[in-house]
Amino acid sequence: MVSRIPKNWLAVMGALVGAFMAILDIQITNSSLKEIQGALGATLTESSWIATSYLVAEMIAIPLTGFFSRWLSPRRYLLWNSAGFILASLACSLSWNLESMIVFRALQGFTGGALIPMAFTLIMTLLPKEKQPVGMALFGVTATFAPSIGPSLGGWLTDTFSWHYLFYLNVLPGILVMALLAMGLDKKDRNDGELKSIDLFGMVTMALGLGALEIVLEEGSRDDWFDAEYLRWLAVISAISMVFFIWRQFTAKAPLVNLRLFGNADFTKACIAYFALGAGLFGSVYMVPLFLAQIHDYTAMQIGLVLMWVGFPQLPLFPLIPKLVKKVDPRYLVFAGFVGIAISMWMNINMTVLYDGAFLIPALLVRAMAQPFMMVPLSIIATQHIRQEDAPSASTLLNVMRNLGGAVGIAMLATLLDTRTRHYLWQVKETLVSGSQNLTDWLSHTGQLMVAQGGTSNQAYGLLMTEINKQASVMAYNDGFLLMGGLLMIAALAVLAIKPAHKVAAQAPQADATPDLEKQAA
Repeated sequence: MVSRIPKNWLAVMGALVGAFMAILDIQITNSSLKEIQGALGATLTESSWIATSYLVAEMIAIPLTGFFSRWLSPRRYLLWNSAGFILASLACSLSWNLESMIVFRALQGFTGGALIPMAFTLIMTLLPKEKQPVGMALFGVTATFAPSIGPSLGGWLTDTFSWHYLFYLNVLPGILVMALLAMGLDKKDRNDGELKSIDLFGMVTMALGLGALEIVLEEGSRDDWFDAEYLRWLAVISAISMVFFIWRQFTAKAPLVNLRLFGNADFTKACIAYFALGAGLFGSVYMVPLFLAQIHDYTAMQIGLVLMWVGFPQLPLFPLIPKLVKKVDPRYLVFAGFVGIAISMWMNINMTVLYDGAFLIPALLVRAMAQPFMMVPLSIIATQHIRQEDAPSASTLLNVMRNLGGAVGIAMLATLLDTRTRHYLWQVKETLVSGSQNLTDWLSHTGQLMVAQGGTSNQAYGLLMTEINKQASVMAYNDGFLLMGGLLMIAALAVLAIKPAHKVAAQAPQADATPDLEKQAA
């Protein structure tokens, strides 16, 4: 066993680097959409599909990993997907129009999506029980650090070189991933017997259900939700498909995903916590850049310099977490992490138009300190009662819940910002009485300045409306941070309802802590 551990670590590290790149690519294009859409001749609204296509394909790929890794073998499946991810990335850099970019981004998301749950699965199946907290800590870096630095790195690459380097970036790490996986995983023949029990009906309904749901969540706020006919149809397709998918998973002899894991109340609570974690991680990364760009006209590079304060400061804390979980109940660590992120959100609920990036840094630092306390302990809590053979299904469900949480969180925030901005806009206008002497004096003085600078007095009204819109938007952002903090605090309390590990161990015998590696590789 001891002689095999270094080789297993090579496989785990390869999968972790691959997962890091796949998660990084979710956010890396967000700060460069203007440059990409300009080069491809698309509108800014149309360019939103560059991110949506990636997320939809990734969401579909995650539940398929269990079946394909059993059929093809983990080594062959991961190597093929890593090679596909590299080629799809290069194809994205060669895109000649928006349609080709969307297709290549979907291929990139599909191949990259397989790397994320497989990293989680390899940690659970290749590492001994006592080393799994270390593996989970490293997985935590991929899950929390990658989204934090995505916009920063993307902005820097675009400003320094060009948007094409967002995709060139994946080539060298991708080759490293393939090398580590090739050395760390044993060669195994395909298990074609898996094809006899293939759940095609489950695959189709899952793809339709999750894919349509992701599109509705991503595009809903841009197209007024169910006012758009195509979103109504997608919502119906998603609902029907998911009902059939769930029915199929409970009736099939070899289900695509073991949904019976939800029968364990503690695992279900952990999945809900993962959902809240996704909403918190992606929600903050969504709101902060949007606020800086909309209110202060920050460039991608300037936004990146602000967001780096939530990325890099958390790195020194991750090595401490495996030691902490041995001394402190993991539930309390997760609780502290959720509370810390909630506090970081609430630190931004009194913003004004004067709040630029420097004012946001303290809240980002608090969030950076809190995030490492969540991922590793939460993974331990979620998997403390999972049997070895259920590891792929557990990995799939946890990663889907985190991604869905991010999608729902962003959709909720986008809708909230829109509705609350319009509410506050009406409210501010109501306070500006047309007969107000102060308003009349301001318009007169500003109009004179505009005339003196070669403009017209009517430009004063334009400046007034710009200022009113900014004020209304800032108040809407305050509401967004308030809501996110409240939801995260509820999730923190819910985590305490999960049974501690020693009670789970007392109620049911644990699976052998040392996995049969030959069986897992097969």
